[in-house]
Amino acid sequence: MRHLLFLLPFLVAACSDPKAAEVNTGVTAAEAPACGLAPEQVGTFISVPDGDFEMGANGVYPEEGPARKVHIAGFSIQSHEVTNRQFEQFVTATNYVTDAERTSASSRPDGGSGLFVQGEAGSAGQWILKRGATWKTPEGPGSSLLRKMDMPVVHVSLNDAQAYATWAGGRLPSEDEWEYAAMLGMPDPANPTSGAYDPEGKPVANTWQGIFPARNEVKDGFAEAAPAGCFPASRIGLYDMIGNVWEWTVTPFGPQQSTIKGGSFLCADNFCKRYRGAARQGQDVDFSSNHIGFRIVKDSAP
Repeated sequence: MRHLLFLLPFLVAACSDPKAAEVNTGVTAAEAPACGLAPEQVGTFISVPDGDFEMGANGVYPEEGPARKVHIAGFSIQSHEVTNRQFEQFVTATNYVTDAERTSASSRPDGGSGLFVQGEAGSAGQWILKRGATWKTPEGPGSSLLRKMDMPVVHVSLNDAQAYATWAGGRLPSEDEWEYAAMLGMPDPANPTSGAYDPEGKPVANTWQGIFPARNEVKDGFAEAAPAGCFPASRIGLYDMIGNVWEWTVTPFGPQQSTIKGGSFLCADNFCKRYRGAARQGQDVDFSSNHIGFRIVKDSAP
């Protein structure tokens, strides 16, 4: 039985010209994002050198420690989270059906995917289990990817993310690799929240400003996920390692769970303060939600 983690309330922009997104991509004016990556940036990888780092440093929650020195072999990592456009190419080529699609079409009572619904008229947001919430219908039946092709793909399980990674000639990162890449890019490695807020307290990543889940002040400009690359790149050129959507790793967390990293647009100072490199959370490997995505890595040539 899957743990329905989404039911627990634990859980500026560097924008390019939107017209640029139409060049050689088939994107119409109605679909072009308001900000994000230029077409030539999509699918690019950043080389991460061999090195040692202190994993779990400056932890906040017990599961993040103890701090320990770890050596990481060099690898390359996609500069941004895998987008709906990239995932659509995979599905078109392979006819792959995601776990959320399969369970939505089944009779099992826990079929579907986790969906956080923003509150309206002063009401608090809440998690629901939504049958028919999938990568291509992210809000449920009747919704679509219109104007969302350059947003990170969500409603993908660990199984789905691994299938895409294999097709794309890569793999999912380990937790160690993910955290190492994130910490190399931090504006201030001594300040664990520097990937989310600048020294003046202004958001530099997509997180929740205000009291979760009662009030979303949207100071970062996004109530939900943002197109990939709408916030400044890290010091090594990676986008959205902190915030936007959680990212799968292959490192086990608990029974039938894998570790997700980086926090999401739902992480707030008053609750899920996991917009930090050392932060970690467990998620059932066959489950998905609208705030979990992934990026892939490739091994460096010997």
